[in-house]
Amino acid sequence: MPYTKRRRLVRTAVAVALGATTLAACGTESADSETESGPASLTYWTWTPGMDKVVDLWNKGPGKKDRITVTVKKQASGDTLVTKILTAHKAGKAPDLVQAEYQALPTLVSNDALADISKSVGEAKGSFADGVWQQTTLGTDAVYAVPQDIGPMMFYYREDLFKEYGLTVPTTWDEFAETARKLKKAAPDKDLTTFSANDSGLFAGLAQQAGAKWWTTSGDQWKVAIDDAATQKVAKFWGGLVEEGAVDNQPMYTPAWNKAINTGKQIAWVSAVWAPGTLTTAAPDTKGKWAMAPLPQWSASETRTGSWGGSSTAVTTDSKHQGAAAKFAAWLNTDSEALNALAKESGIYPAATNAQTSGAFLKPPAYFSNQADFYTKAADIAETTAPSAWGPNVNVAYTTFKDAFGAAAKNKSDFGAALKKMQDDTVADMKKQGFGVAR
Repeated sequence: MPYTKRRRLVRTAVAVALGATTLAACGTESADSETESGPASLTYWTWTPGMDKVVDLWNKGPGKKDRITVTVKKQASGDTLVTKILTAHKAGKAPDLVQAEYQALPTLVSNDALADISKSVGEAKGSFADGVWQQTTLGTDAVYAVPQDIGPMMFYYREDLFKEYGLTVPTTWDEFAETARKLKKAAPDKDLTTFSANDSGLFAGLAQQAGAKWWTTSGDQWKVAIDDAATQKVAKFWGGLVEEGAVDNQPMYTPAWNKAINTGKQIAWVSAVWAPGTLTTAAPDTKGKWAMAPLPQWSASETRTGSWGGSSTAVTTDSKHQGAAAKFAAWLNTDSEALNALAKESGIYPAATNAQTSGAFLKPPAYFSNQADFYTKAADIAETTAPSAWGPNVNVAYTTFKDAFGAAAKNKSDFGAALKKMQDDTVADMKKQGFGVAR
């Protein structure tokens, strides 16, 4: 059965939710009690390029009217920013607003760093696909952030080389494997793609598409299922291709990978909507030779994709103007002028559905000028994003992935053992941190 919007509407709350005991202690200061007008001077920690120009629109428009001024403070991204936010929060000095990747939200919420802004931004829910909005609620009635950008996953391929070698764009993963083998037989010096152990987010997205739910809850305890059947299927599939040499086993984003993509040694890439920007730099000589298609499916009857990347705008519990901060967060990620500016100045792919086929997205990326319907197709794919299930120590799981899968890919050894190592390390760390973990 296709993964349709109807199915998303009737699914139960995603079990990434924190346990009831934990939630009772989190987000205790609520934006709901704060006024949404100024005067207020807010600080926003973000790594997005050009954000200061976008914020200027607020300060000169809605912000000026409501006497709410926002100042951008540029930060590093990823775990570095999460650590900095938590350090500042322990001292009671976190900024009013922070940019947070979706997988970081459970960590920030479990440390009581993010406010529940549900009553201030609840009307924004209709601007986002259900699978996207769900990532900011953690499966509860609370809302801990407003979605900003997303990374629905897609399949990219060299049209000219697919034609040259008589290849058909795969619609299932079985077809993908056969395509890799057919290419290797026709051109032993080429690879369809590579398995990159440096990219834990890619593997997580592939598992998400397969139906994985790595972190869920049972009462007030966490359940960790990184080695669930869905993820085992993904690991076995890619491990088998690496072992038989049907795909390469080298990491991405290296000079060698760039050269392989640019010269046609690798002729396809499992990536996300932001891929055109990367290809522009990595493979400048192949502009106009690539095309994008939906991700292959595990069953021909399915239509779903995973996510690789994406972030949100959250309000901290340390903010003395949570209502004002929430108002800005909603404007930044739902207002048409703000979204157009984010696309132009920051190059993001917006989470808001109405912005995905308007403004800057009326025309395809310059690199894909040969595919006029690029963003129309991308919006359709984004609508099929499967729900995610993040936990409070994603960083540990990702670090173990890089180490364990890195060794397995290099040695062409058992990916199943690497997956078990990822599971065991994640559970051990959660217990060490004091989280209740159900068997």
